[in-house]
Amino acid sequence: MNATKIAYRPFGLVLGAASGMAAGLAFKQAWKVMGHEGAAPSPTDEDGTWREILISAALQGAIFADVRRDRARAGPRRRPQSRT
Repeated sequence: MNATKIAYRPFGLVLGAASGMAAGLAFKQAWKVMGHEGAAPSPTDEDGTWREILISAALQGAIFADVRRDRARAGPRRRPQSRT
């Protein structure tokens, strides 16, 4: 491993945890905006309907995938080599 990868590892772990928390908060807020009171139903929740469970799973997956993509794009990038 080169020094850049070693130096980035702790930063990447902290950024990953923070982005996971941000995605969770974004999902909770989106669930409320959709007009649902309380927490989203879990797959094993007997009170939740199939429709609510599938919608919450799709929404949560989309939000987490978007946050993960954004985090990956914000990571370290190679600088373009100048042509001099």
